[in-house]
Amino acid sequence: MRALMIATVLLGGAAHAAPLAYPQAHRGDAVSHTAGIAVPDPYRWLEGDVRKDAAVQAWVAAENRVTQPYLASLPRRDAIKARLTQLWNYEKTGLPVAEGGMIFYRHNTGLQNQYTLMVEAPGQPPRVLLDPNTWSKDGATALAEWRQSRDGNYVAFTVQDGGTDWRTIKVLETATGRVLDETLDWAKFTDLAWERDSKGFFYSRHPANPKGKDFTSAVYDHQIHYHRVGTPQSQDRLIFRTPEHLNYYNDGSATADGRWLVIRSSRGSDDNYEITVVDLAKPDWTPRTLIAGLDNDYKLAGGRGDTLYFVTNNGAPRYRVVSIDAAAPGPARLATIVPESADLIEGATRAGDRLIVARLQDAKSTLASYPLNGGSPTALALPGIGSAGLGEESEDGHLFWSYASFATPSTIYRYSGHGDKSALYRAPKAPFDPAAYEVTQVFYKSKDGTRVPMFVARKKGATGPAPTILYGYGGFNISLPPSFSPAFVGWMEMGGVWALANIRGGGEYGTPWHTAGKLFKKQNVFDDFIAGGEYLISSGVTPRNGLAILGGSNGGLLVGAVINQRPDLFAAAIPEVGVMDMTRFHLFTEGRTWTDDYGNPDEAAALRYNLTYSPYHNVKSGTDYPAILVMTADTDDRVVPGHSFKYTAALQHAAIGDKPHIIRIETRAGHGSGKPTDKQIEETADQWAFAGYWTGLTR
Repeated sequence: MRALMIATVLLGGAAHAAPLAYPQAHRGDAVSHTAGIAVPDPYRWLEGDVRKDAAVQAWVAAENRVTQPYLASLPRRDAIKARLTQLWNYEKTGLPVAEGGMIFYRHNTGLQNQYTLMVEAPGQPPRVLLDPNTWSKDGATALAEWRQSRDGNYVAFTVQDGGTDWRTIKVLETATGRVLDETLDWAKFTDLAWERDSKGFFYSRHPANPKGKDFTSAVYDHQIHYHRVGTPQSQDRLIFRTPEHLNYYNDGSATADGRWLVIRSSRGSDDNYEITVVDLAKPDWTPRTLIAGLDNDYKLAGGRGDTLYFVTNNGAPRYRVVSIDAAAPGPARLATIVPESADLIEGATRAGDRLIVARLQDAKSTLASYPLNGGSPTALALPGIGSAGLGEESEDGHLFWSYASFATPSTIYRYSGHGDKSALYRAPKAPFDPAAYEVTQVFYKSKDGTRVPMFVARKKGATGPAPTILYGYGGFNISLPPSFSPAFVGWMEMGGVWALANIRGGGEYGTPWHTAGKLFKKQNVFDDFIAGGEYLISSGVTPRNGLAILGGSNGGLLVGAVINQRPDLFAAAIPEVGVMDMTRFHLFTEGRTWTDDYGNPDEAAALRYNLTYSPYHNVKSGTDYPAILVMTADTDDRVVPGHSFKYTAALQHAAIGDKPHIIRIETRAGHGSGKPTDKQIEETADQWAFAGYWTGLTR
């Protein structure tokens, strides 16, 4: 055991020294030999499944004996949790869907661990269709995907247990609330698409594995099946698979008029798709390739009759909206409906005779409606700097959409094509005053001179430097407009600043912005984030010793990498469920799909480049590091917890200063989705107490 003395903390009003003794993780002699390059991997054994491997379980238990008492002793931790509980306690409603004369939506009364599924019928009060809070004692079993049938008589839904990506599919009868007997297994990354007459639906699954579900190994052969209500899964009909490309993921969605099943095939995490269609009006349901080759991104915006609408970057790096005659023989012909402009087209949805188009203007949302055949738009006003989310395609010209910002909970509006305008549908009554906070946008220059946008949110009228959390992601063409969480308000209410840097690798400015932060340009992502931290300090937003950084998944990689590159810049760092070993990520679960952004470590050039920034391989002994709280979960089968385990062991072995370098390991939780409310509050309380103490906010 290697003892470590950390800074004095206050507990019960008295100062005391809190020694931490890290568990001594065995250093093995494992070495990877790839493309003639030898890569030592002393903590390879920590890749073992924590649910099965006794040695890994013992290490986790030892780490918990260090981390849990430390976090519990932090100043104001209990008060932070109490206030977060109050902030979380307000009524929340998801985007509604209208079908069969009824309206379906998710709902949470405030502190329920899981959202329920509600239905409203004309002349009847809202009623609960599904209540996942009754499905498990610990609240960790969630309602994930769901889709109502076209006549509204059924709801197909998936059950997510303990945060895993695996799903079990069930069917509910709307009129009675009865869950039918059939259970569909082996579903993962699935959509649910009902056929025209509501007798059954399409879903995605993998073949059954006689050994059961594997939470660490890669899985292949993603297929689309059709399930007829009232029959066992063994009778389901295989609709589509790609035997020549077993690494493809295939997901299917149906147009609102029930005419087409549109199948998007990809390698997983990249945004290049092959498009296959099935004409559901014909009895044979024969798949036909509409767009071959993984060359461009295609997002379905809806369909009417023979015409399908897509948002695509084909010939438009910042995207355009096109129409395609799906019934025409030969290669698809793309006709532009909404042309590319300076602002990224993030998405579009058909609402009757209109297309509602969501753009990002310097990473903040704008909305406009267009005629289906193109033409002049009508702007739809947003309340401020924030993000808009579009609901499902509709036949009747109505569409639900949402608006949110850092201090504004999701508010729902209903668009009507009859008048081409929106009206407020449902606004939450938050337990705080959104008007007490302000959001500004700034721009700063990265190392190579690139102009990078950043949002800064804090109490209105606050001046002078204040402890700041800087958040980032920077990968996989994912854009980060302003969003809402009670956690953000909790930090700002404490007096902190919340900052979000829209760094390269994301999709805020279309394909070029993404390309500039992937593969052999990944260092641009880290340079952008570091420059954002420097800007916050130099501009007087943040004190020199008051900057904490936070990121999850690819953002966890971001945090781990910049800690190694600029440990002097940060007071605290919280990498969540991060990809920390850039030499072996492709060997586990969905990791093989990330090679489009990270490169293939089996190739020498990619391996050498990844070794320049891989968090696990670049911990620098002899350098003082910031306080680090690594976070992961035992059921994360997206980014397996071995990444965080190995990284933490490397941190604790190195001589990197006297601040704590600890790991928080959640149980019965995965990569993030489906996490119960009580776990979210506990997790945030630990994060804010940790970041607050080391940035000086709660000392």
